[in-house]
Amino acid sequence: MNAEKSCSRLLLPFICLIILGVMPVLSNSRPEASDALGFALAVSFWQALFALPLFVVQLRLGDKGIFHPGLPASVKMRVWRITILTGILFGLATWCYILSLKQAGTANASIAIQAYPLFAVLTEMVMLRQCKSLWQILATAGLVAALYYLGTGGSWQIRGMSMWIFVALCVPFLWSIAHVLIREELCATPITPGQVTCFRVVISMFLLGLLQLVTAPGRIAGIFEADLLPWAVGMGLFYYLELVIWFYAIQRISVSVASAITAPWPGVTMILSWIVLGETIHMYQIISFAAVVICIYFLLASES
Repeated sequence: MNAEKSCSRLLLPFICLIILGVMPVLSNSRPEASDALGFALAVSFWQALFALPLFVVQLRLGDKGIFHPGLPASVKMRVWRITILTGILFGLATWCYILSLKQAGTANASIAIQAYPLFAVLTEMVMLRQCKSLWQILATAGLVAALYYLGTGGSWQIRGMSMWIFVALCVPFLWSIAHVLIREELCATPITPGQVTCFRVVISMFLLGLLQLVTAPGRIAGIFEADLLPWAVGMGLFYYLELVIWFYAIQRISVSVASAITAPWPGVTMILSWIVLGETIHMYQIISFAAVVICIYFLLASES
């Protein structure tokens, strides 16, 4: 019985692993004519629609969260300020995610995005004043070296560094800041994960919509085009499911265990990009991927 319960708890992060591996391939399978900003807006729109039912159900069941009448006004204002800020950060991250996948390549961007622990460590050191052990510093240095090797295409020559790798690295950088802020609010206030997810995607949708209006107002209607619709709906659904399943996963098992299970997701992406998109997988990408995963496991082990 205990073994069955353990397997059921581990199932959720394994589902996240598959979803994370599929999402980059799904994003890069969209029509070539669609731009990254417009697709990011479409994905955020469908994410918001998928997030709304859980948000409404929780309110109807009495889980008021941030809307609890007894919550002080000062706390509500702080939460709303942080919610707006993190929504903006996540909106920009979604744009960078979709843009880098197309420009840097599915495999390269996926491996670079997996550098999230690097930025999480740096963010905790700067924002939370947390000291790190020698093993954590060495693992972080290993991550930097692996990403530099990836960014130069395995040449170690700085002149070969791809700027799109930096765009991909913006994703975990923005995620790390937003996640640190959100975690503090989840621990200190009654706001629920369902509310966090819903507010996050709605604010991101409005931000990306505003950017689209400023840069290309005539393309707003394009997010509902028939040829783009299946990919936008699919990506929005997968992105939302990954968020919700992840929240439930870390309620059942530790973050370190869940993170260890999902760490190899770029490997799933590399295999699918080769099968579905016909992309060539190079040896430097495999080496970079292996080095990143090893460094992540060292970081997770040092935290336990």
